[in-house]
Amino acid sequence: MSSKNKVNIRIAGKDYTLVGVESEEYIQRVGLYIDKKINEIMKQNARLSTSMAAVLTAINVADDYFKAFEAEKNLEKELEDVKAELEKLKETNKFLSNENSVCTSKNTNLRLELAKREAELGEVRNSLDKVRHK
Repeated sequence: MSSKNKVNIRIAGKDYTLVGVESEEYIQRVGLYIDKKINEIMKQNARLSTSMAAVLTAINVADDYFKAFEAEKNLEKELEDVKAELEKLKETNKFLSNENSVCTSKNTNLRLELAKREAELGEVRNSLDKVRHK
C-alpha cells in the first residue's frame, strides 16, 4: 500500500492541505498550476469573486484536459497508422529482398553463361584464324 503524502499549498492566497499518494513534488506542481490559472483569471477581471474565478479556472483546466486528451487520441491514431505503414514497408522490403536474391542468382548464372559463350567464341575465332593462316 502506498503511503499518502500531506502537502500544504497556497491557491489564490488561501492555504490548503492536500493528501494524496502522488509525490510531494507532483502535488506541489498541481497546486502551482491551479494557482497560476486562477491568478491569471483574477487579473483579467478583478471584480470576480474567488468562487467565480475558481469555476472559470475549473472550466479552463477542463478545456486543457479535453484538448490534451484529444491530442493524445490523435497521436495514438497517428502512431497506429505509422505502425501499419511500417509493417507494409517491412513486407515490401522482404519481397524486394527476395526479388533481389532471385535477380542476383539470375545475374550470376547469366555471367557464367556469358563467360562460357565468350570462351566458345574465343575457340571459334582461334579455329577461324588457324584456317585463314593455312
